[in-house]
Amino acid sequence: DGPTAIYLSGKLAPELLGAIAVAAYSYMALVPLIQPPIMKALTSETERKIRMVQLRTVSKREKILFPVVLLMLVALLLPDAAPLLGMFCFGNLMRESGVVER
Repeated sequence: DGPTAIYLSGKLAPELLGAIAVAAYSYMALVPLIQPPIMKALTSETERKIRMVQLRTVSKREKILFPVVLLMLVALLLPDAAPLLGMFCFGNLMRESGVVER
């Protein structure tokens, strides 16, 4: 993810920020052109037609605890990445707890 790479490089390796920003945004712009032919080359038609089924129902408690536990682990192990992942976890928590409609 481009913005993630740029944010983390600004925190962890500011000397590489320019090169990473160019690479990240170039990649994001080219994904719609690059991905389909690669997917077709690496998978068969029958593999692409497979429909995945959910193995088990995930409980509401698990859906709410996941972002909380994830953020605590990231804050302990990678504190520089905590603000970025914190926003992801916060959005996920808001959706799963029913505070927001979407």
